[in-house]
Amino acid sequence: MLARRIERLTSSLVRDILAVAQQPGVISFAGGLPASEALLSLDLAALPADVVKSALQYGPSEGETQLRELIAQRMQAIGLDCSAAQVLILNGSQQGIDLVSKLMIDEGTPVLVEEPAYLAALQSFRLLGADLRTLPIADGVDLKALAERLPEVTMAYLTPTFQNPSGYCYSQAERQAVAALLDTHGTCLFEDDPYRELAYDTPAPAPLVSHLTSAPWVYQGSFSKTLAPGLRLGYLIAHPDLMPHLVRLKQAADLHSNRLSQLIVTQILANDQLDPHLAAVLPLYRQRRDAMANALATHLSPYATWSLPSGGLFFWVKLNTVDDTLALMRAALAQKLAIMPGVAFMASNQDDGAIRLNFSHANPEQIQIGIARLAQILRDF
Repeated sequence: MLARRIERLTSSLVRDILAVAQQPGVISFAGGLPASEALLSLDLAALPADVVKSALQYGPSEGETQLRELIAQRMQAIGLDCSAAQVLILNGSQQGIDLVSKLMIDEGTPVLVEEPAYLAALQSFRLLGADLRTLPIADGVDLKALAERLPEVTMAYLTPTFQNPSGYCYSQAERQAVAALLDTHGTCLFEDDPYRELAYDTPAPAPLVSHLTSAPWVYQGSFSKTLAPGLRLGYLIAHPDLMPHLVRLKQAADLHSNRLSQLIVTQILANDQLDPHLAAVLPLYRQRRDAMANALATHLSPYATWSLPSGGLFFWVKLNTVDDTLALMRAALAQKLAIMPGVAFMASNQDDGAIRLNFSHANPEQIQIGIARLAQILRDF
């Protein structure tokens, strides 16, 4: 009765763990939730009544014209040469993954993904039947492996800026080298970039797609991490040849994105409110990142290694003696601590003993308690 692809449809482990993490007393390092204190402070009464009323009607599938223009201007300022006609507004960047999956993947289509990679992208690619090929990334871009694998694949899905889950950020030289290889082989690049503006030390390099000269590409960003995930608003920008197909896929999916959310974000961008909001939020996240770094050094140094992320929301922690991170997750949940097992991010399903820890949602006191609790769990594990 059901489509055969449903056999490949898996539940999102993050969403499953978050349901448990809502229980009283649980300290959660599992999801990628922004800090509650960092969410957008919204005054709907300040929005023009006639504009709000107009937002209650059907709108264009591509998104609101002014919002697309403002996004294009913002991307041009960081080095991505694009026009508003190349911008498609999404119901969160997860929808972009769904649309691009439908555009590029048939049963058996070879797709290159980082190892580790964003698990919800793996979920979508597997549902469509992709044959996933992996590129090691946690310790830097393996350019030799990339050169070997690109001739085999139709699309490369990369997250070069504060990668989820590893936190790794491609250098300028790595971006140029990767772009040159993509151009050489004509491989379509799908660049996922939701964490770019959460940079704690120095601004991130220009998007990887900005270095391409001939390869087709799709770039996407999100307002979930910078403003509020409940807005469910993201965007993609695509090579002109791909845009007509993506717009039709958007029409078939949901006609258009939430117009009230689009109005809210349009007003924020038009009034130059996003950068001041980020300036207020980044010190909070930097404090929590540093609190987790200190807690890891205090409690986990005998058991693990890690790098300090320069942006994003996660630490990628390699445990010395654990080879079953799903079992560790279950043991931690029994002690009211939620963590993400690294195996969930592995297209190869290989468990190398890594875990992902989110630092943005817990306060510094909870971080200290949670990491100390994790150390005790590891001693007993």
